[in-house]
Amino acid sequence: MQLDDNDIIYNNYGPDLLGIFRKIAEVISGSDASAGGFLDFLSRVWEIWSIIAFLLSALFIYGIIYTYLRINQLSEEEAKNLSDAEQAWKDKHGGSQENRRWNEIQGHVSSDNPNDWKLAIIEADIILGEVLSKAGYAGHSIGEQLKGASAANFATIQDAWDAHLIRNKIAHRSADFVLTQAMAKEAMIKYERVFREFEAV
Repeated sequence: MQLDDNDIIYNNYGPDLLGIFRKIAEVISGSDASAGGFLDFLSRVWEIWSIIAFLLSALFIYGIIYTYLRINQLSEEEAKNLSDAEQAWKDKHGGSQENRRWNEIQGHVSSDNPNDWKLAIIEADIILGEVLSKAGYAGHSIGEQLKGASAANFATIQDAWDAHLIRNKIAHRSADFVLTQAMAKEAMIKYERVFREFEAV
């Protein structure tokens, strides 16, 4: 078979690289009649590559957006898990600071020492003042705060008065006032009812 200059010769081991380079040189220099066809081919290849590049870019953008949203989702889940773990720790170790204070007060009442009973009532009365202030009752003392309250929006107001009066007896009549453990426990029950109404314990 006769070969001309436009043929690429393949040997037994692969393509004739020299012939391929010669063909490319002819197209670039314009000496080959098929140069226009080759440029059309390159144009089609460029169009196809542009489409592929666009699709790849869209895929990458989607991947970036998905990754960003997924990271935010994982961050929210991690924050929730951390919050749940903190709440579980609080439940296991005495809960909030108010609950820990109340548990300590209850421990004082269970003591065999009368001074601990007095201390329990005094500390419970301090919490009562904080609860009333937080609830918006104005006054320079717990007595003033209670006078400004009414049973219409304070269901356990009588319990608060009764417990507070025992505290006043301890504070002002400590010499002749005898506090029994039963009285201290009864006062604690009344304080607790008030605290539970205001969700303080």
